[in-house]
Amino acid sequence: MGIHYTRRAFEGQIKMEKQAKKEKRRLEKLAKKNAKAKDKGINIKEKEKDDTIPLDTVITLDLLTSTKDPDKK
Repeated sequence: MGIHYTRRAFEGQIKMEKQAKKEKRRLEKLAKKNAKAKDKGINIKEKEKDDTIPLDTVITLDLLTSTKDPDKK
């Protein structure tokens, strides 16, 4: 009869292969989506604007509650 391996013996390897396939499909889908958007002339945002307050800025109640841009004075 030959050597009989159980699925449990290769469970980690199978999970890694499935995860690699899933990641590959996700990247292909994303590339396809970006290519279509580029053909249509739609700009894809690479990075959002960073809305954090710089460390050297003193945080005041007015700064926290105002709806205006804190950089403009």
